[in-house]
Amino acid sequence: MSEPISPGDLTALLGRWAAGRGPLYRLLATRLRGLIDEGALAPGAGLPAERRLAARLSVGRGTVVAAYDLLSEERRLVRRRGSGTRVAPGPDPVPEPARRTHDGSLFLSMFEPVAGTLTLTCAAPDAPPPELRTAYREATARVDVLANDIGYHPAGLLELRTVIAERFTERGLPTSPDEVLVTNGAQQALDLLVRCHVSAGDTVLVERPTYPGALALFGEAAAHVRTVDTGPDGVDVPALLEGMADAPALTYLIPSFHNPTGAVLPPLLRRRIAAAAGEHDALVVDDETMVHLGFDGPVPAPLASFPGGEDIVTVGSLSKLVWGGLRIGWIRARRPVLERLRRTKTLTDLGGDVLSQLAAAHLLRDLEPVSRRRGAELRRQHDRLVAELGRRLPDWEFAPASGGQTLWVHLPHGDSASFSQVALRHGAALLPGDSLCAGGGGASWLRLPFLASSETLTEAVDRIARAWKHYGEADTPPAPPLGALAV
Repeated sequence: MSEPISPGDLTALLGRWAAGRGPLYRLLATRLRGLIDEGALAPGAGLPAERRLAARLSVGRGTVVAAYDLLSEERRLVRRRGSGTRVAPGPDPVPEPARRTHDGSLFLSMFEPVAGTLTLTCAAPDAPPPELRTAYREATARVDVLANDIGYHPAGLLELRTVIAERFTERGLPTSPDEVLVTNGAQQALDLLVRCHVSAGDTVLVERPTYPGALALFGEAAAHVRTVDTGPDGVDVPALLEGMADAPALTYLIPSFHNPTGAVLPPLLRRRIAAAAGEHDALVVDDETMVHLGFDGPVPAPLASFPGGEDIVTVGSLSKLVWGGLRIGWIRARRPVLERLRRTKTLTDLGGDVLSQLAAAHLLRDLEPVSRRRGAELRRQHDRLVAELGRRLPDWEFAPASGGQTLWVHLPHGDSASFSQVALRHGAALLPGDSLCAGGGGASWLRLPFLASSETLTEAVDRIARAWKHYGEADTPPAPPLGALAV
């Protein structure tokens, strides 16, 4: 008989179970019922003891007991003294699925709106800038001239690929249009790379913490994720180079305004990574989704622009700089790599929206106004969040960012998953640190975005502070020391 699922793993599966109306035990039972019916909790799987799960969820033991009892009455759970609580056996048991490195349910739950709740789980602009309206007007005016064009461009509109290539060339990475593949945002770009280069059981090397959307893709591929810790200057490069020497199927990095820490890898360390990529013939993915989100200073150089980095794959997007609704991303890579990706993408969508690609080309020809204004806005919002945290939660630790969209915050005690459930009941939806850390290590961390208005950020911190006061009144275990994850 297998060991029961741990309280931490079950908490990750539960996601935002407390969202909604009604008694907590019914909300918990509803979410557990869904996990059982979906097969996420397999027949015969053991569940945590009531007291341990209650402590993890920061609820009374009676809440868990009542939820388990309700599901037992429905014959979805079996409870026996001395044997604990298990999912009821199904009529046709199925083999337990391969262990995943990250469960996507929490990532997907970021986009489920909860009335009256401030959502601080998704870091993205909440409104399109005025330049986007202008770009679409320009694009619409040009539709009439698209004669002899059936509208299918699997690699992306040549005009857009040309502009993207020119931007890379200006940044010191000579690029031709046939080395660019336009995608439906950076998420599709990462999905294509995983589909083409990662098989079940393959090792993927990533930073800890990192972008949860990438971890969800690696989990879907049933990859083995090996992590390298980050620090104030970005990834631990000596440890990264050691990991690259073991020939992982893919190495995924965010060296520019890292998500979630905001760190920027210095040029000297970028040079060492590029040299190692060439030495080991490694597939390294440089995620530049945040590259234009610096508060000031020049845009960091791509990893592929350094000696040895010619085969590094670069992923970019306009979703974070401009707006998430503009689903334009891209992959810059050598032709042999790009050709395989293009064939896979063609089977998926035959090509992206032409009007959006025309608008994106218009924006990319002159990104400076958008980037400059966005950087100034992010700095103001960052400073407001830093000030409010210092005022209301002075014991919380974090390193101020120089760009990006989020702070990586360390809690002085407790764990972020259970605290997030308390915060949700106070009207603030938070993203626990383990969602960004493959294999754990983020239990005492939270990712807090600073994208909202100053007034909203103040209200959000007020709600979080009230939740923290309530959480602190419970008997919570001390958090682990900062260790290698300090930023």
